[in-house]
Amino acid sequence: MKKILTLLILLMAGGGGAYYWHLQNPLVTGSDIVPEIELQISELFGKQPINENELLLYGNIDIREAQLAFNSSEHITEILVQEGEQVKKGQLLARLSNEVLKAQLQQAKAKRNAQAETIVKLKAGARKEEIEQVRSEYNAALTTYKIALSSYKRTIPLLKKRVISPDDYDKARALSESTKAQAEAVRHSLVLLQSGTRKEDIAIANATLKSLEASVSLVNQQLDNAKLYAPADGIIRNRILEVGSMAFPATPVMTLAFINPVWVRAYLPETALGKVAIGSKAMISTDSYPEKVYEGWVGYISPTSEFTPKTIQTSELRTRLVYSVRIYACNPQNELRLGMPTTVSVDISKPPASQESGIQNCGNK
Repeated sequence: MKKILTLLILLMAGGGGAYYWHLQNPLVTGSDIVPEIELQISELFGKQPINENELLLYGNIDIREAQLAFNSSEHITEILVQEGEQVKKGQLLARLSNEVLKAQLQQAKAKRNAQAETIVKLKAGARKEEIEQVRSEYNAALTTYKIALSSYKRTIPLLKKRVISPDDYDKARALSESTKAQAEAVRHSLVLLQSGTRKEDIAIANATLKSLEASVSLVNQQLDNAKLYAPADGIIRNRILEVGSMAFPATPVMTLAFINPVWVRAYLPETALGKVAIGSKAMISTDSYPEKVYEGWVGYISPTSEFTPKTIQTSELRTRLVYSVRIYACNPQNELRLGMPTTVSVDISKPPASQESGIQNCGNK
């Protein structure tokens, strides 16, 4: 309270002195005094002159990390990156033991290849030599039948004359009928060979081949699960497991920090909500690089309000409602570090650009 009274007395004294000086110097108008006093008051309270074309926000580079884990269970045989190393999207980071899977893959491929050859055989049908062989067997069976039939016919008058017994007659007739059936069976085999493979058999063989191909794909996927790839560009912040450790799908192996683009998490006052939209251009500055400004764009505005976070210490703002806003920024040189405090100047003089164009431009830098 004493500090505030002292401050007010100093301001009043300063204002009175300025007014007295103005009376002694009539060439200086009141319009020259007021901006100077406002500037002194602004500097005293740490505020900047008002600019209607920009909105100042204060925030921090949001920490975005991913806990990377294998999608399989085995011992780690190799880790290819170190802590602090920058990696690219799709880069191989680590491997698991895969000897068993390689053997399973060879077995699955052998079964698939064998089934594929079976289908080729079914579609090709019988060879000419096979057809000729069955035709010869049919001719031989037909000749045997004719001989048996002729012998049977000769027994008929002999039975009437009682030259042969009824048993001999029955044997001759049975031999004739059996040789006829054998010849007929060989004839049907010849017809089947000449007709080719049934469509149903080929369909069954194709279905079996698809099942075996799926088995090969499954083993290949398991082999790919034994490798750990970077999901995006970033920096390896921490190696949690080492070579020889047992990896599980629920156990992180390393931590990846995303670096480009980065997010600045700030808070937009309710009174400025209508001045900022998705895609609004923004300029970002930091204390670490005071002479450098980073281009950015507004990529997200929270649909719900919240009270000003406690990290903002101004008592005037602490009771006001704010909206969380996310400003994207290009970070090709990795100068914007996670958690770094930043000052964001949002341009509200022009209509906002599209968010997609900002992301594309960031990728080209």
